[in-house]
Amino acid sequence: MLQAGAKNAWMPLTLPQRDFWEEFTFHPDEPIATVAHCLEIDGVADEQALAWAITQTIAESDALSVRFHPAPGGDTPLQSCDPAMRPPLRRIDLSGSADPLAEARTRMEADLAAPLDLRGEELAALWLVRIGAARYLWYIRAHHINLDGYGLALIEQRCGRLYAQAVGQGEAGPPFHRLASFIAEEEAYRASPRHAADAAYWRDYLAGPVTLPVLHRGDRDFSGPPHAAQGAFPEAFSEALRRLSARTGIGWPDLLVLLSGLYLSEDLAGQRADGRALVPFWLPFMSRWGSVAAHMPGMLVNILPFTLAIEAEETLSDCLRRNAAALRAQRRHGRYRIEQIATDHGLPTGSRYFFSPLINVLPFNAPVFHGCTVTRHVMANGEPEGIDLTFRGRDDGSALSFGLSADARLFAKAPFDRHRLGLPAFLEAAMAPDALTRPVAAMLGGTIAPGRTSSAA
Repeated sequence: MLQAGAKNAWMPLTLPQRDFWEEFTFHPDEPIATVAHCLEIDGVADEQALAWAITQTIAESDALSVRFHPAPGGDTPLQSCDPAMRPPLRRIDLSGSADPLAEARTRMEADLAAPLDLRGEELAALWLVRIGAARYLWYIRAHHINLDGYGLALIEQRCGRLYAQAVGQGEAGPPFHRLASFIAEEEAYRASPRHAADAAYWRDYLAGPVTLPVLHRGDRDFSGPPHAAQGAFPEAFSEALRRLSARTGIGWPDLLVLLSGLYLSEDLAGQRADGRALVPFWLPFMSRWGSVAAHMPGMLVNILPFTLAIEAEETLSDCLRRNAAALRAQRRHGRYRIEQIATDHGLPTGSRYFFSPLINVLPFNAPVFHGCTVTRHVMANGEPEGIDLTFRGRDDGSALSFGLSADARLFAKAPFDRHRLGLPAFLEAAMAPDALTRPVAAMLGGTIAPGRTSSAA
């Protein structure tokens, strides 16, 4: 087992890292796994303090100093933490440009369009862009093999604390945990009774009538842009969502997941002999709590299959509560990786599950920088496979927005536009005072009914 804190030790890739490495071998010239955020920070009192806080945060982030090494006798590399791999902070002054924001966005989009070579030296970028008096953009870009979206959020939050310390307005708090500590912890989990129990849960869960679609990596085509749409909900919607959460005892993020699954059932529901409609979709799972990973940037998000079960005659209230309980039960076994599930089910090399439709809810506040107004812009979070639905908002459900994206080669424009308009309308209807007592079948226009099977769009 690895010794936590060992310097320059060669470490195995984690299961998600192995998955991204294999994806890279099939598509080495495509920027398909790039993740990037840009923070717009207004009110910076000390540029040097901000630059120091960014640099110190990155120095603590092992994920951004990873170097991959060819492994003797195998295709999958090993990794080590090499300080020489940390991205240097590039400081850019665009305050004299006619349109600093537009100029900065053009430069960032050009950076995002370039593929990242995992065998090379530049896997991440770090810019501090001055766009006006006390106004800055902090741009950070990496490969998904090293960071997920929550890892980026951890980096932003940590930097905010270090900036507060630098300007004399707070304590830094503890540094990030080391990558070696997490890998040692993960090796211990894989040898534990809990891992065996989780394996048994997923074996039983996936023994049902739903068949998960499989993707061969070489079949993916990135020749054109995906369909994409963005929208924002009014604050009245967030208030209604919080009321529905209080009435049902279901957290508002899970309500959005389940209601979105119900909406998609009009296209995706299959029918079992007992009259239950089964709606399969995929859910990202953070997989960090109870682990050193709760305070460590990295690529840890899991993607788990969930099957929404709908009884033809039940009310919306009964449907939501029953499926929310199933969702909670599933998450108790969420540390077990989807890559391991694929291996358990005999998926061949070069194949993996097809993660569509994917529903993601991100209830994360923007980071706090003392005395500043901060706006987070998500610049890149990977390419959609089929259709992806992402909700973003503060942890209380306010400032709620949604994004819809789909692979244009697999999903026609007409059904995409129908979902772009139909999803918000369905969610608003589910917020109505009498919605919980209404039959689910009535809300879905009769799609879920005994003896009827829906077909995919």
